[in-house]
Amino acid sequence: MGEETSKTGYKLLSRLSFKRDGQKGGFKASSFIFGLVALENMGFVSNILILFSYFMKDLSFNIPGAANTVTNFMGSTFLLSIIGAFLSDTYISRFHTCLMFGVLEIVAFVIMTIQAHDTNLHPKPCGGKASCMEGGIGFMFYISLALLALGSGGVRGALAPFGADQFDATKPKGLTAQGSYFNWLLLSTTLGATVGVTGFVYVSTNHGFWWGFLLATISSSLGYTVFIMGKPFYRIEAPKDSPLLRIVQVFVVSVNNRKLKLPENPEELHESTRNEALIGKKLSRTGQFTWLDKAAIVPNDSKPSELSPWEICTVTQVEEVKIVVRMLPIILSTVVMNTCLAQLQTFSLAQGNFMNKKLGKLDFPAASIPVIPLVFMSILLPVYELLFVPFARKFTKHPQGITQLQRVGVGLVLSAISMGVAGIVEVKRRNQSRINPLEPISLFWLSFQYGIFGIADMFTLVGLLEFFYKEAPVGMRSLATSFTWISVSLGYFLSSVLVDIVNSVTKRVSPSKKGWINGMLLDDNNLNLFYWLLAVLSLINVAVYLLSAIKYKYKKEDDELLKTEMVSTTTSTAMVSASEDELHNSTIQDDSAEAETTVKPNEDVKIVKEPNEDVNDQKEHETHPTSIKADS
Repeated sequence: MGEETSKTGYKLLSRLSFKRDGQKGGFKASSFIFGLVALENMGFVSNILILFSYFMKDLSFNIPGAANTVTNFMGSTFLLSIIGAFLSDTYISRFHTCLMFGVLEIVAFVIMTIQAHDTNLHPKPCGGKASCMEGGIGFMFYISLALLALGSGGVRGALAPFGADQFDATKPKGLTAQGSYFNWLLLSTTLGATVGVTGFVYVSTNHGFWWGFLLATISSSLGYTVFIMGKPFYRIEAPKDSPLLRIVQVFVVSVNNRKLKLPENPEELHESTRNEALIGKKLSRTGQFTWLDKAAIVPNDSKPSELSPWEICTVTQVEEVKIVVRMLPIILSTVVMNTCLAQLQTFSLAQGNFMNKKLGKLDFPAASIPVIPLVFMSILLPVYELLFVPFARKFTKHPQGITQLQRVGVGLVLSAISMGVAGIVEVKRRNQSRINPLEPISLFWLSFQYGIFGIADMFTLVGLLEFFYKEAPVGMRSLATSFTWISVSLGYFLSSVLVDIVNSVTKRVSPSKKGWINGMLLDDNNLNLFYWLLAVLSLINVAVYLLSAIKYKYKKEDDELLKTEMVSTTTSTAMVSASEDELHNSTIQDDSAEAETTVKPNEDVKIVKEPNEDVNDQKEHETHPTSIKADS
């Protein structure tokens, strides 16, 4: 009896074990990714906030020069995420992509630490020019920024989809867990950034900027160490065919076949099972962008097997491109919001430098003011995930409470409000500074614009990451997720262009012949008008986004999963609660089956079952995978 009990317990534990290859992944694996995200963002986010002050105080940039250098750097960082996405989709795994670019990021921080520490490597003041960088000093400066942009961007192109890979989104339970993963990923980012913008920024401001770069080097190194420790638990997927090459092939073939007529029967279009295991499951033909379907036309008197990929494409390949085309309006309609984000990391910090930074007896650094929205987000994200999502799910029947595009829309509206509030705060700051510059208003007036935009970012960033990952074909998930970062990149570049355009135009039309943003003194500028211009552009952008989101059609596969999710959750809960007695009975019957099994060399195994054994085997089959799901 004791032996039977022992065997039953062993069988139960073996079913719940994570050590088998088939049970890798889940939140146990993604916890190591959360660790990397938190530690890496401690250094990265804090350094974004001190770069503006570092450029002005130590490297002699003027206000627009420092602002444009920061936004160009940030734009390059997120734009280069597409390189990491492309490599991880095509040549090397997402795990190894993160490690490779992580090394570049650490090297960049080391170079920046050396240059910031040694004053001989700082340029000499040059009379308020946009930049004083030249010669070897300039070369070292721009090389360090380039390596940091490439390293940080490459990691971001592969890390978020690698974490999402740890969940099986082909099952309703995995689809729900994957949505939660993106929320916890953002929470990890905010917690790490909170430590960075308080501790790291405080040390940098009071003890030298080189300390901030040194702390970033240490935290990033620790983060990648934690990431490597999680390798035994990861689900690492092999790279697939080049997504960019497949996209180009569809456009080339459809242009070459532009004079051909589509067959009346869509089934005559070419579809093949070749490389299906590498590329992913087939996609059904849709009625949108039918001109792309010409890429799948089989030429007369030709065999598809004899044609190259540059002469004919499959229907699945064409549908993959259609998905990307459908995503483009969504990508473009989130760019303006990221232009607003750039202002909080440049001009809002300039505002803080002309405000009262006292918090009691503590001198609070202006670059640390973003800790307020980060604290809000750290509190609101668990509330959103644990309270709002289950509540909204009861009404919408959607596993995440609201759809990804609805979530993005909320963020876009809040970002417009944030810029309107920023303009009002700047009017109050400037008026008080002109009346009595010795008694400026408190730095914490900036918390309104930061707080509202922080909540906006919580909705939009997670919504975009989840949207692009879930809607993308299997072989394009890293590339599609990088669309989020490309939107951020375009927002930063647009900020630089917008500042130059606004200054150029306002110099010509204003009575003072000065631009809205110029020189070294903020009180002589009209930053409030620039903020309100962004608020107006944001409202126009919201209208464009609503039209794009309404017309967008989600993948059919996702719709089917959403419909079955609520039923699946209830069923899974009942199955997890299967008693140990049932497992015990199943074990005894398995043992009796094994006793009646005869195995001979070179012969198939034959099992003689009792009449009621099929029922128990079915229970066991159902209980096993569900128990694993509960653990993951």
